[in-house]
Amino acid sequence: MWKLGNLDIDGKVVLAPMAGITSSGYREFFKQFGVAISVSEMVSDMGLIYGNQETKTYVDFAPQKYTGVQLFGYEPENIKKAAEIALKLNKNIDFFDINMGCPVPKVTKTGAGSSLLKDPKRCGDIVRAIKSVCDLPVTAKIRLGWDEQSINYLDVIRELEDAGVDAIAIHARTKKELYSGTPHYELLKGLQSKMKVPLIVSGNIFKLDDAINAIDITGATAVMVARGAIGNPYLVKQIDTYYRTGERLPDPSCLDQIRWCLELCDFLIKEKGEETALRIYRGIASKFFSGFANSKHYRKRLSMELTDRQSLVNILEDIKEELKE
Repeated sequence: MWKLGNLDIDGKVVLAPMAGITSSGYREFFKQFGVAISVSEMVSDMGLIYGNQETKTYVDFAPQKYTGVQLFGYEPENIKKAAEIALKLNKNIDFFDINMGCPVPKVTKTGAGSSLLKDPKRCGDIVRAIKSVCDLPVTAKIRLGWDEQSINYLDVIRELEDAGVDAIAIHARTKKELYSGTPHYELLKGLQSKMKVPLIVSGNIFKLDDAINAIDITGATAVMVARGAIGNPYLVKQIDTYYRTGERLPDPSCLDQIRWCLELCDFLIKEKGEETALRIYRGIASKFFSGFANSKHYRKRLSMELTDRQSLVNILEDIKEELKE
C-alpha cells in the first residue's frame, strides 16, 4: 500500500497513458489483472478550453478506481483552466497527471510534452497552477532530459516536489531517444531514496524481470506498463502477483490469449460502437499472438481483415482449430 496524495493505492502496477489506446474501455478491461491506477489518453488543454467534442470524450468515464486524466500544454494558466473544465465535465476524476515526457514533434513543437523539461521552473508552475484550483492529487510524467547533453531530471524533480507534486513517473530515456534503445535505469540508481514523493518508473517493461530490474535499481514505489501490455494483459497480473506473494506466474496459453482478445474487443465495442472499435482493434488484436508458434499468418489476418465482431470471432475460431492439429 502506498499514498498518492490522500489516495491509498494497493498495488505496484500503473497503466500508462497511451494516445489512441488507453480509452475508458481499455482501462476497464485491465482492472481485472491488477492495475492499481490508470491514466487516460493525453488531453489537450486547449481542446478542453475551446470545447472540442472529441477532446471531451477523453474525460468522460464512469468511476474507475483509480483513474487520472493526463493533461498536456505549455501555459500554466491554460492547464489550470483545462483542469477546472475537466472537473465540471466529470466528477469521477481521481487525480491529474501532467505530460512532461511526450517526445513526438506535434506535441513538443508547441512547447508541451518533453519540451517542458527545458524549463524546470515552468514544470513546477504548472503543478502549482492545478493545485490552486483543486484538491486532487497531481502527478507528472517526465524523461531524463531533452538529450544526452541535457539530462536534468533531478532539477525537474526538485521543482516538481517544491510545487507539491504527489508522485512522479519517469521514463528512463531522453526525448531524443524517443522509444528506441535500452532505457538508462542505471542513471536512476537509488532515485526513490532521494525523493520526497513516490517514484514510478517506465520504459521497456515487456516481461516480469524487466519490472523487477527497474524497481530493484531505482527503488521505485511502482512500475508503469505501456507497450509491453498491449496484447499481453497478463503481464500486469504477473507483476502484481510477484510483488504480493513472490510467485512467478507462468506465461498465458494461446487459449488464454484468444479469450482475452475477444473480451477486450467487447469492452471497446461497448464503449465506442462496433465500427469504431474494430477499426482501432486492427492495431491491437494481432499483438495477442506475438511469439506463438505459426502465428505469422493469423497475425496478418488480424491486422487486415477485421471489419466487425464476427470477423474477429471467425479468425479466433480458426486459431483454435489450428491448435487442435
